[in-house]
Amino acid sequence: MVDTGNYYPFRDEKIEALEQGQPESVLAAEQLGRPILKAFNNLLAETIASGGTAPGMPGRIALSIAGDDERAKQILADLCNDLGFDVVDGGSLADSWRQQPGTPAYCTELTAPELIQALANAVPGKAPQIRDQIISELLQRDVWPTREEVVAGNRARQLGKA
Repeated sequence: MVDTGNYYPFRDEKIEALEQGQPESVLAAEQLGRPILKAFNNLLAETIASGGTAPGMPGRIALSIAGDDERAKQILADLCNDLGFDVVDGGSLADSWRQQPGTPAYCTELTAPELIQALANAVPGKAPQIRDQIISELLQRDVWPTREEVVAGNRARQLGKA
């Protein structure tokens, strides 16, 4: 099973375990009573639908897969490659917080080396504040931003330029 979702308290209501820092997918695995992988959640739906390219293409976008089952991660990685994306091992399911909303890896359309660095740059406890600030700004807009605007905004925010 693959968890592709993201927790947004304004939409999902506050979930205390997540507010206390438990990774979303760890809670999901506990609730379902079975192991899961976390993937596809660090890319916009539009990116997944139209951003894939052939292996070896310059600038090929990468996505992160986190989970505890290496065999399942490899099967999913093969699928992601077929869909046109490089894959970065996001670590264990407990590490999946590194690709959640508000982190440097989230909706920034990075190459594999950039995504590896972004996952490493994630700071525990910092993402929820950034996530909520971004959502607040988006909800104040009259027009929803384009994919390119979302990606540029997220990249600028992670570089301290927003």
